[in-house]
Amino acid sequence: MLCMCKKSLTIGAKVLASLAVALIGRMLRFATLGVATWFVSLAFEHRLWTLTTSAVWYWPTLFLAEEFLYYWFHRVSHECRWFWATHAVHHSSNHLYLFSAMRLGWTGLITGSFVFFLPLFLIGFAPEDALLVIAINLLYQYGLHTELVGRLGWFDLVFNSPSNHRVHHAADKQYLNKNFGGVIMLFDHCFATYQAEQQPIANYGVMPVLKSYHPAIIALHEWYRLWVAMRNEHDFAKRVKIVFGKPE
Repeated sequence: MLCMCKKSLTIGAKVLASLAVALIGRMLRFATLGVATWFVSLAFEHRLWTLTTSAVWYWPTLFLAEEFLYYWFHRVSHECRWFWATHAVHHSSNHLYLFSAMRLGWTGLITGSFVFFLPLFLIGFAPEDALLVIAINLLYQYGLHTELVGRLGWFDLVFNSPSNHRVHHAADKQYLNKNFGGVIMLFDHCFATYQAEQQPIANYGVMPVLKSYHPAIIALHEWYRLWVAMRNEHDFAKRVKIVFGKPE
């Protein structure tokens, strides 16, 4: 009984921590929305073409273009420490559950994550259409953060699924840096980053394991680790390598 109570308290603390990270993050994104909007407007103002929204190819092309850009945004967020400092927040939970999907970084504007999607507006897709597809991509992924749904056969090969996303969040060595797709797994197959779930996943989260439930520590822990790594290195070139190299 005591163990069950402790487990319930731990789960409750994790849920509250995730909600706090999400709430503060939303307020920060609302406060800085004007900056991202300015960049989107500037990109669309200098668009290369004005695309016809009624064309039969418009929405499929927009969907694939957004998926392609999302794949590379997501992959770079894992392979470059500068972007990982923000994205690590999403991987900070040691368990995979729906509330962990709400752990999104506070510092996306600082790292410039939105820059990855500016080509959509430069190409000439209407901003409201492109933003809608981006929102649908992120909303779709919310339901993937669960261990309650098993493998789904052919669906796992084509679409992002709970099984594929468990692999993505796994801390087990054979699963690291896999399955970056948003809605579909097309570009993971193209760029050899697809990995099927072959056995139950033992570990989730980041390394070293983050045990804190404090929202600020969850949101900024990787920035602190990055600062410590830079503080201990006095050579400028090596500092640059630390910032833009692979996460440690």
